[in-house]
Amino acid sequence: TDHTILIANSEGLYTSDRHVRTRIAVQAVASDGHENQSGSASPGRGMGLEMFDFISPTEVGKSAAETALVNLRAGYCEAGQMTVAIENGFGGVIFHEACGHSLEATSVGIGMSEMCGKLGQKVANEKVTAIDDGTIAGAWGSVNIDDEGNPTQRNVLIENGILKGYMVDRLGSRRLGMAMTGNSRRQSYSYEPTSRMTNTFIANGPDKNEDIIASIEYGLYAKQMGGGSVNPLTGAFNFSVNEGYIVRNGKICEAVRGASLIGTGSEILQDIDMVGQNLATGQGMCGSSSGSVPTDVGQPLIRVSKITVGGR
Repeated sequence: TDHTILIANSEGLYTSDRHVRTRIAVQAVASDGHENQSGSASPGRGMGLEMFDFISPTEVGKSAAETALVNLRAGYCEAGQMTVAIENGFGGVIFHEACGHSLEATSVGIGMSEMCGKLGQKVANEKVTAIDDGTIAGAWGSVNIDDEGNPTQRNVLIENGILKGYMVDRLGSRRLGMAMTGNSRRQSYSYEPTSRMTNTFIANGPDKNEDIIASIEYGLYAKQMGGGSVNPLTGAFNFSVNEGYIVRNGKICEAVRGASLIGTGSEILQDIDMVGQNLATGQGMCGSSSGSVPTDVGQPLIRVSKITVGGR
């Protein structure tokens, strides 16, 4: 897409920006003659066709096909509370949905967020540092200015478990008495701008990735996450696991399908007790009151000490 915006307001601001984005989406279907299973991959960047200097269509197709084949052979996941390791990249959708929306001034400013009034308080495990950064060159969610004309910036939301800030648009700034953070976004001129995420991720932590898996006696390894939903007021969320494996005695074992992760944002933040060092991002489109906007989500491999896993 090649998207040009023009912003003019009654305070004398007159500015413009151009957003160029490229994305490749692949869906593969595997069949054994009795049932079908699918896998998908859809990386993107904030750039033109030079994206393919960094992303191989062949590798994207292989990734989607491997997920489809794994799920075709997989049994169903059992339900229950267990320890879960969530892989990097699109695994960051957990923070985006379960916690990110609760840190937007759109909900905080009207008292409709579980994070209201908690600035300076410990809201997460001390290993968790979460950042929203709209300035990362070439990233899917980056913009030079937000949709109210403010420069984007690096916003530390949670630092070593302490809530440091919110994502604030113009209206949220008035409601909260806080400075704007360059997070005002909208799909097009036909939507009102509201506070939204850009590139939001959990930063690398102190734990080695191999130690995270080795620490799990019995649990789930969520290699690839799917979509989900959240209620910002309560923080209650539900996510699908697109590719998952049972972990036994510190080793990744058989593949399972049909798993989902269920919980609340405040609980999962406290229960992330190990954070790895392989930070990567995944790309998505986030829908909210101001329409659909491109956002990056990300994290390294993390361990959640206990979470409800839905299955059969």
